[in-house]
Amino acid sequence: MNIFKTKKGLKILFIATEAAPFVKVGGLGEVMKSLPNALNKLGYDARVFIPKYATIDTQKFNMREEMRDIRVESGDKDLYGILISNVLRHDGENGSITYFLENMEYYEKRANVYGYFDDTARWILLSKAALEFVRRSKWRPDVIVASDWQTGFIPNLVHADYEGDPVLSKIPIVFSIHNLRYQGVFNPVFVSEMDSDSGQKKIPDFFDQAALKLNGMRRGIMYADVINTVSPTYAREIMREEFGEGLNKLINERKSRLFGVLNGIDTDSLNPETDKELAVNYSVKTLESRRENKLALQRQFGLTLDGNRFIVAMVSRIDEQKGFDLVTQALKPLLENIDFQFIIVGEGNNGYSSFFEDLKKEYPDRIGTNLTFDNRLPRMIFGGADSVLIPSRFEPSGLVQMEAMRYGCIPIVRKVGGLADSVEDFTPEKNSGTGFVFEKYDPFSLTIAVIRASEIYRQKKEWGNIMKHAMAKDFSWEKSAKEYMKLFSMAIRFLKER
Repeated sequence: MNIFKTKKGLKILFIATEAAPFVKVGGLGEVMKSLPNALNKLGYDARVFIPKYATIDTQKFNMREEMRDIRVESGDKDLYGILISNVLRHDGENGSITYFLENMEYYEKRANVYGYFDDTARWILLSKAALEFVRRSKWRPDVIVASDWQTGFIPNLVHADYEGDPVLSKIPIVFSIHNLRYQGVFNPVFVSEMDSDSGQKKIPDFFDQAALKLNGMRRGIMYADVINTVSPTYAREIMREEFGEGLNKLINERKSRLFGVLNGIDTDSLNPETDKELAVNYSVKTLESRRENKLALQRQFGLTLDGNRFIVAMVSRIDEQKGFDLVTQALKPLLENIDFQFIIVGEGNNGYSSFFEDLKKEYPDRIGTNLTFDNRLPRMIFGGADSVLIPSRFEPSGLVQMEAMRYGCIPIVRKVGGLADSVEDFTPEKNSGTGFVFEKYDPFSLTIAVIRASEIYRQKKEWGNIMKHAMAKDFSWEKSAKEYMKLFSMAIRFLKER
């Protein structure tokens, strides 16, 4: 039997905490928009199930009632014995269907998606209500996909509370890991062995203090029929202690069910030939036009106007994961020895942000900063900067390097996770490669990679070839969706072998 044989027309339900364009906090929201859309284009019936938050614009996104009175036992016999929710439905113009779990107390009275003391209870409600919806719905998925720790309770519930259920016991569960570091409402690094969740006990009642210690990531990994991460390299890395976040032993036990599929990007929107954020549109055949975008970028950040100056940029959440400890050690020596300009766009850690603000005062014509969120600036950077720097400590997938390559902005990256899967190191002997890759996590390795890039930049023919190779890469969601089709077929096979 060929386990990679796919079946057209399968019905897939994605259950998650966010999905663009309705609500987007991080990369998960974008995936929950783009992957189902790509699957639908390939002939699948992929739908999404998320909470109905107060921030969702119901004027913009029309909804109609799909199901009333979904009842979930809370465990509190005195006050909230039964939690009752409804499900609304939105039909998109592109044929997409999204379901919204309506519950005033847990979702619509909250200003944010994440960050509440009772988050675990909120996500257990989402998990249980979604499964109850599936049990009662006329539309029944062939595969359910749960995403990250918040819905990692779903595989556990199907194997325990719903064991033998005539509907749910026949549906395989895929558990998708977008970032292993986040496992619950606690920091797994500081959880004592006594307080750690083994995943063996039944999920407690909503108001039980034990719920605060539940590890949704562990439970998802333990009970899912198929586990996937958002890049092949990250799937291999998390089996090692360095990247396993305390779960590497469990992951090794389930490695026969572990796979990695690299995320994609929206290649229709991210297109230098049509992007309205660029001063001048261009293609791989008109790369000389990028010069005007470089000048526009320099004006935007108050840098010296010079169409030949090497520009390195970072578009990133500013935190330890993204390698900013290396950048703060290496950047000033680089500025003192290499003639280039540096731009940083992002928000996060105040200590790192202060470093860049102070550096800007010292090099006002060479350092550009924007330390608040601005969704226009990344595209301006991709269209005008020469390189994007991503020296991550770990990187499950990463989108910035793929988006940058789409525009001919060459990545300088650490060989880790999705960066390793998407960027090929430049090899002058073969005149091949799409970027500059370093392996060791130290400021010296980063420095050497930046120097390599700056030297090759001076060789216009070679640099032009790297740009062409980068722009030719296929990072479309259609390519990723075809890999997910194989996962779904495997999940169905594994279910039959239970």
